[in-house]
Amino acid sequence: MAAPAVLAACSRLGGGDEVAGAAGGAGSDTGNASSDEVISSDPVECPEPATAAAPADELPLVEWEMPTSWPTSLPTLWGGAQRFADRVSALTGGRFRITPRSAGEVAGPFEVLPLVAEGRFSIGSSASYYYTDLSPALAFGTAVPFGLTHRQGLSWLHSGGGLDLLQEIHANRFNAIQFPVGATGAQMGGWFRKELNSLADLQGLRMRIPGLGGRVMARLGVEPVNIAAGEIVTNLQDDTIDAAEFVGPFDDSALGLEQGAQFYYYPGFWEPGPITDVQINLDEWNRLPVQYQEAIRSAAFETTARMVADYDALNGLALNDLVASGVELRLFPDDILDAGRAASGIILDEIAAGDDDFARVLANWREFRRQVSPWFSLAEAALLQ
Repeated sequence: MAAPAVLAACSRLGGGDEVAGAAGGAGSDTGNASSDEVISSDPVECPEPATAAAPADELPLVEWEMPTSWPTSLPTLWGGAQRFADRVSALTGGRFRITPRSAGEVAGPFEVLPLVAEGRFSIGSSASYYYTDLSPALAFGTAVPFGLTHRQGLSWLHSGGGLDLLQEIHANRFNAIQFPVGATGAQMGGWFRKELNSLADLQGLRMRIPGLGGRVMARLGVEPVNIAAGEIVTNLQDDTIDAAEFVGPFDDSALGLEQGAQFYYYPGFWEPGPITDVQINLDEWNRLPVQYQEAIRSAAFETTARMVADYDALNGLALNDLVASGVELRLFPDDILDAGRAASGIILDEIAAGDDDFARVLANWREFRRQVSPWFSLAEAALLQ
């Protein structure tokens, strides 16, 4: 048997353009390393960007307005957008200023990517899976049911070729480029006004749930609807919906969702590790000096790490408070989890059969998951038992 080929990995700090030889490149056949290839741990210097860096005193003053999908009541998601903007400014000596706008302030929460694509805004902050009606493959930029955890997802994006594939789709279909800018960790299954004892109890429920998760729940008998975060509790209270999922204990309590439903279910199997994005008009991106492009990469990478840390620190405390207030935690019944897992696989294959972009990303994503799952189910899983 021939010795495996070694793929030398290189990485430029800041994320977004990590390279692993032929593995995961946007132009590769498989988008992932084959079973006869290994990624070397030996550091390899990445090539410098093609554009020459300008002296600091020659850098232009650039000011962008950034619509987001986040209400100001969420210090995690909205705070992440603000932190990203602050870091870009700090890294450019205040020469590159981005002003975040809350959901609905200058654009609807589900209009961000289309407006960036049209050039009406240079940059936006949102979640890719809000736009699966425009391209189903965008779901992989946020979360896929029974998919990757946030650590696995970020690994796939930055070191497994995922970001290359998604950036190619954004460029070709939306004249945009996107970078991960946050991650929430595993999410809860949401708030239900009545207790679920079996799969039959889902029939006819109206539930706020976006993305592929909504399609999966529809197969289980739910009527999915997409509602902006700041409107969820009102829709629960006035009986417009019967259930809703958002993120987890901290964000959910910040929105007051416990005021609209009593039963809090887990796990959020449709979002095992969601990731958020910044989305930038490609023409505007290409006009930026290389220093500003690198500032965006670095700020996005740093903001992602900080958001994960914040969620892990805050969710446990918030969960304790919710339980103390009378919220009832419930594990989804086995038949719901089993039906959800089965429906997820079928739906992914159905979409892939009719969408070449989705099929290409799915093949890469599934191979990456196959490769990393044994490791994640070994040492850490044993510690958590």
